[in-house]
Amino acid sequence: MIGPDVAGIAEKLGAAADTATAIPQLAVETGLDVDAAYAVQTALVQRRLDRGERLVGLKMGLTSKAKMAQVGVDEVIWGRLTDVMRVPDGGGVDVGDFIHPRVEPEVAFLLDRLPDPGEPVGSFTRAVRAVAPAIELIDSRYANFTFSLPDVIADNTSAAAFVVGPWSPVPDGLENLGVLLEIDGRVAQVGSTAAILGDPRRALDEGLRLAGRHGVRLRKGWVFLAGAATAAVPLRPGAHVRATVEKIGSASLKALP
Repeated sequence: MIGPDVAGIAEKLGAAADTATAIPQLAVETGLDVDAAYAVQTALVQRRLDRGERLVGLKMGLTSKAKMAQVGVDEVIWGRLTDVMRVPDGGGVDVGDFIHPRVEPEVAFLLDRLPDPGEPVGSFTRAVRAVAPAIELIDSRYANFTFSLPDVIADNTSAAAFVVGPWSPVPDGLENLGVLLEIDGRVAQVGSTAAILGDPRRALDEGLRLAGRHGVRLRKGWVFLAGAATAAVPLRPGAHVRATVEKIGSASLKALP
């Protein structure tokens, strides 16, 4: 039995991102399952690496019930981050470079050493150098931001851009800190780090386990986005976005008009 055309699917998704053009879902038509979808993700990211981008970290997706409900899937997933996706704190993005961008507040970790697969959360502070507030800009390449689980995995979990605020030591009570997302100074979403798998540190454990299944190990110095603490909000031209995490600080992003 012939499996899905991994290279062909990756090329379609890559072209959709490059041209900011939405495409129909692919999983049903191509017979894509979760394992094949991660193979497509690998090929899709390799396409970026082949043109000079560098891997700088991993990101988790669908780590909150709000996000699962928002997109209609029910399993935690992971994707890859490259240097070109990173936007300086307070920097700007051109909304026209994306199809239907959305922003969400996150918690970022800076890895101090290579954690072992399945390493208990209790040893977390010996693996993480620092924590920071973050904003992820997600942009599904599928029409109407609608997809199945294999679809979104293949699409590198809708990764598009991210901002990391100032790094600081990991505070006490990380499992339940208040999170605020503001658009143009108005509160758009309120949440808690508890929405990230009950504790953002669990997201790191899940990332190690899930990525390890596909032969991917996290590296010292990488950024790890633990997942969104609230539902995502559409990003409009000219908007100013700020994400604040209690005890950690704020990160901001401007959408160019």
